[in-house]
Amino acid sequence: MDGLKPGGCPQCAELMKKVAELTARLEKLEAELAAAKKNSSNSSKPPSSDIVKPPKPPPKGKRKRKQGAQPGHPRHERPPFSLDEIDKTWDYRLTVCPDCGGCVEPSDELPRIIQQVEILPRPIEVSQHRGMACYCPGCKKTHFAPIDEPVLRAGLVGPRLSALVAYLKGVCHCSFSTIRKFLRDVACVTISRGQLAKLIAKVCASMKETYELLLGMLPDESFLNVDETGHKDCGKRMWTWCFRAPLFTMFKIAPSRGSEVLVDVLGREFDGVLGCDYFSAYRKYMGDCGVLVQFCLAHLIRDLKFLAEHPNPRNQSYGRRVLEATRALFDVIHRRHLMKPETVTATLKILGDVLCRTAVKDVPGTAEAKNLARRFKNHGASYIRFITTPGIEPTNNLAEQAIRFVVIDRHITQGSRSETGQRWLERIWTIVATCTQQGRSVFDFLLEAVRAGFEGEPAPVLVPNTS
Repeated sequence: MDGLKPGGCPQCAELMKKVAELTARLEKLEAELAAAKKNSSNSSKPPSSDIVKPPKPPPKGKRKRKQGAQPGHPRHERPPFSLDEIDKTWDYRLTVCPDCGGCVEPSDELPRIIQQVEILPRPIEVSQHRGMACYCPGCKKTHFAPIDEPVLRAGLVGPRLSALVAYLKGVCHCSFSTIRKFLRDVACVTISRGQLAKLIAKVCASMKETYELLLGMLPDESFLNVDETGHKDCGKRMWTWCFRAPLFTMFKIAPSRGSEVLVDVLGREFDGVLGCDYFSAYRKYMGDCGVLVQFCLAHLIRDLKFLAEHPNPRNQSYGRRVLEATRALFDVIHRRHLMKPETVTATLKILGDVLCRTAVKDVPGTAEAKNLARRFKNHGASYIRFITTPGIEPTNNLAEQAIRFVVIDRHITQGSRSETGQRWLERIWTIVATCTQQGRSVFDFLLEAVRAGFEGEPAPVLVPNTS
């Protein structure tokens, strides 16, 4: 009878063991299925990873909109050139009436105008600088008149063409071979790839002072959005860090993706607020240096979508509850321009508290749900810091938008091949992103920097340092 006692039945023990094995196997298969369903909308995977997956079917009953401008879209027309921008004017006159052949006389009505832009057959100017020789009978030597230092620094290529080459290389992602062909076929000048590389090195040197000034300003910023993406240098894995301040954007290539890069760039005494995703490097920097953080709510929504679409029903129920609370918060954020500021703040505080309570209440025993609940238990305040700190964005979209140009450049150029190349990319990306952020011409700034470098003058300033 001992074999029939509770817990002592061999068959029951065998069945319980089998159930445990099947449960573990089911959980493993559910995790694998959930991982296979990950895409850019429910995880941190890049949108390019969605290409191999079939597109979602269009919603039923909803017509696909036509290409081009939509009804009600304001019309955009290019403003005409002003009189001082016009180089030549051609007047066409009638001598007889085109209908009856009679005589015609001038009319007071304005003429019909077509303005046309054309590139010159040889759009370059070649100048020659000669240091004339003279002989001194006293010392019996021949002396040459010195050529201006800016001309010597520039060498073969002048400042405007140097800025154009830098623009093609840094903004248009062109290779040296492509630039050489463009200059040969369009500008009617032949420059070797080696000479182009030397030219880019000169432009890079002219941007050094501007770049280092922005780098020194980062620790004094009150708020920064930060993101990072992969970079390759001769096949070696590296990382490009993006720091976006309200007035400028700066890039830094580093061999590490760890928190030591943040310590190196921002220091341990950084007193601002860091907008970022939930990556471990930011959390370590936050814990080690006591830095205030605003974790990205857009990344949180993707994580919640992953739970809401998880094969496990308990994860689905939990994910949908927290996702609904997050969307209620975003609903107020999107409508805040229609509400009074004090009403917006009060409503967001209430909804923020609801979100934090929902995330830690009735948490199922699955690993995925417990991980998210632990995240809110430890760092819930860092998800709603934007409510009580004016000027902070609830998402890290600003940094992600700024770093998109870098990702495109990486796909086209395949990265860098030396430390010199890394410095060039850091500086040109910083110039391009900051000029775009400020609505300035990248080419004009490059020309100003190149001219200052050739003439030995201080580099132009992108953002005045008020610290």
